Amino acid sequence: MSKIALVTGASAGIGRAVALKLLENDYTVVLTGRRADKLEETRELAGSSAGNALCIPADVCDPDSVENLFVKTQEQYGRLDLLFNNAGVGAAPVLVDELPLDAWHAAVNTNLNGSYYCARAAFGMMRKQDPMGGRIINNGSISAHAPRPFSSPYTSTKHAITGLTKCLSLDGRPYNIACGQIDIGNAATDMTEVMQQGVPQANLEIKPEPVMDVENVASAVLYMDSLSLDANVQFMTVMATAMPFIGRG
Repeated sequence: MSKIALVTGASAGIGRAVALKLLENDYTVVLTGRRADKLEETRELAGSSAGNALCIPADVCDPDSVENLFVKTQEQYGRLDLLFNNAGVGAAPVLVDELPLDAWHAAVNTNLNGSYYCARAAFGMMRKQDPMGGRIINNGSISAHAPRPFSSPYTSTKHAITGLTKCLSLDGRPYNIACGQIDIGNAATDMTEVMQQGVPQANLEIKPEPVMDVENVASAVLYMDSLSLDANVQFMTVMATAMPFIGRG
């Protein structure tokens, strides 16, 4: 019997790559994101595995939408083995006092609240299903460790994801629920194209940064979930080898 996975932000980038990798490896995958047409694109890219993908549009910022997503997943499959909590947004790179509050709220609502809503629903399913248990993998980001200049909304929420990961990991122990975090640095997606053109460094110089193939992230998530539930990759960092993360800025 194939594992049932749910991937948020599956319409593009990291979420799409992970969803396709899981489908290639005989998972049944619920694809979710706000745009139904983009989810359908992901499903079609799965080729012969497309029949194992189910598109359910949802907005992770909306608790009712998240509840509907997990109710439909429960009705369709009866269980959930893996949640990849991936949906996220950034904000314009500006000084903290120049950042519109709407931009702050958007980052908090998507990156933190959305991850919590989805983890909460997945935890409830996994705790009550038979056999009990499952795995939650949160997308933390390198920003869960160190900020870029002018990134307070994104960095703050990603630091918070680390706390959520630890709490879920601890609280999930009695229910065979494992929770880990993947911290990704400079995966090549549409969102990171600007890095090859030049982004601010810690000293505010503008320099291009190396990127890595997003397939590396997809393979890492697949590995994290390949472990039996009595083992857990608590934190994994997957990054472009030469990106300026290790060392002083």
